[in-house]
Amino acid sequence: MLTCGCGRWMHTEGIEEQVCEGGVPQWFVRSECRGCGLRVGVDVPAGQVGGLVDRLMWTDEALHRLDRMPPYLAALVRQEAEEWARARDARVITYDSLLRPPSDERIEWEPEAERRLGKVPPAVRAMAKIELERTAVERGMNVVTVSLMEEVKAKYFGMGAQRT
Repeated sequence: MLTCGCGRWMHTEGIEEQVCEGGVPQWFVRSECRGCGLRVGVDVPAGQVGGLVDRLMWTDEALHRLDRMPPYLAALVRQEAEEWARARDARVITYDSLLRPPSDERIEWEPEAERRLGKVPPAVRAMAKIELERTAVERGMNVVTVSLMEEVKAKYFGMGAQRT
């Protein structure tokens, strides 16, 4: 952990996800001394925070995405993401980890399904992606298909008319 010149521990205030030259992901970790008020920021390679983060933290980008979700969904996503992080002794929840399906499997997308997801309004696109990948994992599938999209659409919106 960081220690301030006044002798107190520095408290992690936030983490920003950044991409540096060459496309290398990096985090900017902000800390503050609660004794004297000194604030510092440190650039570190993504995932290598060492002793800079004093508790489970969400990056600013992940929090922004969570704040834009409906309250009933945000609570579920927060709980699932924090359980996932604690099970792996992770200290940071990122935007990408927030969108990860519950298993560690990589879920692929049919090109047509991916194209259709792109047409979903941005306000609900991330939620739709999470639910589609979650449903695929629950069914033992490793690919999100158009037919799966139609089923999920019917389940949540009653709009699953099959196209012929």
